[in-house]
Amino acid sequence: RRYVAGGQCKSTVRLEGKVAIITGANTGIGKETARDLARRGKSLAVIVACRDVEKAEAAASEIRAETGNQQVIVKKLDLADTKSIREFAEKFLAEEKELHILINNAGVMLCPYSKTADGFEMHLGVNHLGHFLLTFLLLECLKQSAPARIVNVSSLAHHVGRIRFHDLHGEKSYSRGLAYCHSKLANVLFTRELARRLQGNCPGLLSFAIGTKVTANSLHPGSVHSELVRHSFLMTWLWKIFSFFLKTPQEGAQTSIYCAVAEELDSVTGQYFSDCQPAYVSPWGRDDETAKKLWSVSCELLGIQWD
Repeated sequence: RRYVAGGQCKSTVRLEGKVAIITGANTGIGKETARDLARRGKSLAVIVACRDVEKAEAAASEIRAETGNQQVIVKKLDLADTKSIREFAEKFLAEEKELHILINNAGVMLCPYSKTADGFEMHLGVNHLGHFLLTFLLLECLKQSAPARIVNVSSLAHHVGRIRFHDLHGEKSYSRGLAYCHSKLANVLFTRELARRLQGNCPGLLSFAIGTKVTANSLHPGSVHSELVRHSFLMTWLWKIFSFFLKTPQEGAQTSIYCAVAEELDSVTGQYFSDCQPAYVSPWGRDDETAKKLWSVSCELLGIQWD
């Protein structure tokens, strides 16, 4: 059981007066990440950004009661709709002057073929493009609040993914399993290119983000017993049978928490973690040319300029 649980975040750092946003924090590892952060300071504002506000309010109420932190706040955010993303960012920036931690945690997995409100394939649209746009809209606030951290929840599945520029939205061929893998590779590539840009193009991804003092890292949470597989009857069934060999949401949240708070990561950016330690990235996840092209294509799809 201890082996399955994996690495644990041992940091006891306090976050009094800080502001954090966690997407998809109404359930699973997002909820457990919010719970942990809320314990680290009663004046820490934890923004629970979710599509299902009712479910998010129930989660936030539970966390407030358990931790005594009354600054656990629910905000509506639908990553499958760029209008919702822009509205969320606009309201947040109007209400908050600082942002120190952005955890892009929400995701979809194994969806039957469908598209977002803006016509993007659902996995690509929610897991990558939604968080890409959200980060873009909040980046200036992160810079002004620096030191700050961006944490992108990816997956070991990125090893199987490819960026299929000729068919990004799966209109020519579609596999929901592969679509998820492709989106998780996009998370890794986005993190890599974002870290490079935040450093002001300085060499060495492991050095401090000299230009902005904002770091960006991605991670694999492990195989977690959560609702993420709800779109697949087979995976839901297998998850129940082999639950003993899966991490609990609390165990799965450890690497997200580690990337968000660990003091030893103050000057680390552009890395990929698993079990609270650096992990191997696939060759496709280290392809800088693909990362740059994905950045450009993402900006074009979203109608933004991000230089």
